[in-house]
Amino acid sequence: MSETTCVRGDATTPLGKGVKLIVHCCNDLGGWGKGFVLALSRRGPEPEAAYRRRHRERAGNDFGLGAVQFVRTGPYTWVANPVGQRGIRTGYKSVPVRYEAIDAGLEKIAARAAELGAPVHMPRIGCGPAGGTWSRIEPLVAARPADRGIAVTVYDHG
Repeated sequence: MSETTCVRGDATTPLGKGVKLIVHCCNDLGGWGKGFVLALSRRGPEPEAAYRRRHRERAGNDFGLGAVQFVRTGPYTWVANPVGQRGIRTGYKSVPVRYEAIDAGLEKIAARAAELGAPVHMPRIGCGPAGGTWSRIEPLVAARPADRGIAVTVYDHG
């Protein structure tokens, strides 16, 4: 079992050396324009372009809640695009986060991180525009990557 560490910093520039896997949370509409994804896009176009392409081609792939796309963004950096929210937040009707989809995505992320020999770096996924609560997501992170011995660093920006 590994530990989840929380630090102040920017998850788009993860700490440490070697291969790293950056994780965030996507919606199932193909929208990319609020929250952490804006910071990712400032670092490079690959994650957004791959996500939008996958959404456009969803009739021929597994795009949907719980699915994860892995995008290589550099020699030692990968980004995981898990689909963990249904739609986007509009008004105060309901929150788009889907905890079961985040859990399914984290299982796939843990397996890929183990293959890569990479620690996981993330903001508090599902807690920004997705509207989730960290008290519900943190145990999922502990039950998936951390329980498999994958080091997880959670970044609080600012």
